Amino acid sequence: MQAERRREQGPCKRTAILLTTAMLAVVGAAEAGLFDVREHGAKGDGKALDSPAIQKAIDACADAGGGQVRLGPGRYLSGTIHLKSDVTLYLDAGARLIGTPDLSRYEQPKVPDFMPEARWGKWHRGLILAQDQQRIGIAGPGVIDGNKVFDPTGEERMRGPHTFVFVGCRDVTIRDVSFVDSANYAVFFQVSDDVTIRDVRFIGGWDGVHFRGAPDRPCKNVSIVDCEFYTGDDCIAGRYWDHTLIAGCIVNSSCNGIRLIGPAEHLIVHDCLFYGPGRRPHRTSDRHNMLAAINLQPGAWDATRGTLDDVRISDVTMHNVATPFHFLLRKGNTGGRISVDRASATGVYRAAVSVESWAEEPFKQVVFRDVTVEYEGGGKAPDSTEVKAPGVDARPLPAWGLYARGVDELELDNVRLRTRSEDARPVMIAHDVKRLALRTVNWSPSSTRQGDAVVLENVGRVIRNDEETPQ
Repeated sequence: MQAERRREQGPCKRTAILLTTAMLAVVGAAEAGLFDVREHGAKGDGKALDSPAIQKAIDACADAGGGQVRLGPGRYLSGTIHLKSDVTLYLDAGARLIGTPDLSRYEQPKVPDFMPEARWGKWHRGLILAQDQQRIGIAGPGVIDGNKVFDPTGEERMRGPHTFVFVGCRDVTIRDVSFVDSANYAVFFQVSDDVTIRDVRFIGGWDGVHFRGAPDRPCKNVSIVDCEFYTGDDCIAGRYWDHTLIAGCIVNSSCNGIRLIGPAEHLIVHDCLFYGPGRRPHRTSDRHNMLAAINLQPGAWDATRGTLDDVRISDVTMHNVATPFHFLLRKGNTGGRISVDRASATGVYRAAVSVESWAEEPFKQVVFRDVTVEYEGGGKAPDSTEVKAPGVDARPLPAWGLYARGVDELELDNVRLRTRSEDARPVMIAHDVKRLALRTVNWSPSSTRQGDAVVLENVGRVIRNDEETPQ
């Protein structure tokens, strides 16, 4: 009888039953990997401390083999929570994870002893921590709020815990969320690989994304794509990077856009907008002006060893920045090849583009191609073209357009330099450059005498529109 009924149902109805059964199985499997923090005791009322309940949900998810820990709409006050392998923390629209002002509720990871930062102890504290984990993530349209937690004993006697800290991790994904008012860095990681940060917004706080490796252990394969930065301090910073992509980002800061403080290899910056003044204040100084758009300066903060090589910057737009590009080498560092293609900058208010080696070795090759820079101008004729080593930020120079020091090969191809008001300084100063190629380089008229527009000091060979001239 049952067989006859199955035959009467026909093939279409039997297929529908099978599909429905399969769909229910998938839903059941999804629900099996979904852990709601409210079911583990979270209140989400902004008053109760929810970190113990959130941690229970994370632990249960990890014990079950992984899945998603969900924060539904609500305000979840929290101290440190520990993210574990194969777990994604998902924040629904309307969900807000908020750092508690109670500093005793924050913990720190164990930083490897070979890291110079290891000695800084509680500086590594975080709202969300992960140590030696794999396949972890944070996702969803919700908000992670550092709550501007103030620590009078912290860095600068004010900085509190970072927001998301991970050390020694692999395969980390951060998507769609917003980080707001971080008490220090929003995302801070060390010696971690295969990290993707996509469609994330960083609002306020100090650094947006800061990541560090070590001389023999860089952070590898990091992608920061289609993100928006509106930070008080540097938007993206760190050192010892290997294969890093920064693309499609909006970069607005009251400090630097990208600040590299150590070596990096295979760095791509593509299709990004850098502009100031900063929409959020620099909390230490309360200023809003943006400094350098791209500041690559190994060794500027402390001694580092290693190379800055294979840096490719393309299709970038900059406005109201102190300088578009500040490339610097210090003692112990070497520089390979840097290329800048298709860049436009306006409202540059402080310093010329600079390429400077203060190390034992020069940059090997630096190329600017299809680049237009407009400066505010107004500078007076310098008493001397002598330049002192910079500090940690770009500074005024005796040339208004470009300053180069210690470069084997410097090439300018279709480069246009402009000033909004007259400037009596030279357009360009090149010092200790072995080969300088000027291919279709032009600049706006200024009060500088034509003969003094380009100052060459210890320059080996000069190529002007493919005609080589020994100096």
